Amino acid sequence: MTKQAPELPIEVDSETGIWTTDALPMLYVPRHFFINNHMAIEEALGAEKYAEILYHAGYKSAWHWCEKEAELHGLEGVDVFEHYMKRLSQRGWGLFITEEIDLEAGTARVRLEHSAFVYQMGKVDRKLEYMFTGWFAGAMDQILSARGSDLRTVAVQTQSGAQQGHDHGLFVVTPA
Repeated sequence: MTKQAPELPIEVDSETGIWTTDALPMLYVPRHFFINNHMAIEEALGAEKYAEILYHAGYKSAWHWCEKEAELHGLEGVDVFEHYMKRLSQRGWGLFITEEIDLEAGTARVRLEHSAFVYQMGKVDRKLEYMFTGWFAGAMDQILSARGSDLRTVAVQTQSGAQQGHDHGLFVVTPA
């Protein structure tokens, strides 16, 4: 394993301690802390209800992030989606690879390798990364909206690296 310094720009305000990357304030927490909290909430609410809540929150957050980043970096279209995948990958969630994207059709396929959830939880034979689904639809819809399209999408996780017989996650975005 080779190691490198983070590729994303991180600034820390010396007076407030606030971390910023690009145009947004960030939090830096250990993976086990986040996932242990995530799993405790799932246990309390049930996976289906928690997934629904996270979908909507993630959708809204991805829309906001893509809007701000597109403006900051002068990006549009597929470049915004690819920038989002790159930044998610650089933040330690896993390696997100856009296998397919078609803005006209409102479709995309995103492969997830090296999932933080799978590294923490192991082969538990279920889809663990459902919190990401709203992110992909929110990103796609913000890009579509910026292009003047009324098309809206939904995203689902079709497989996880935590499931037997799979070594990576897969997410599919389709028109709503």
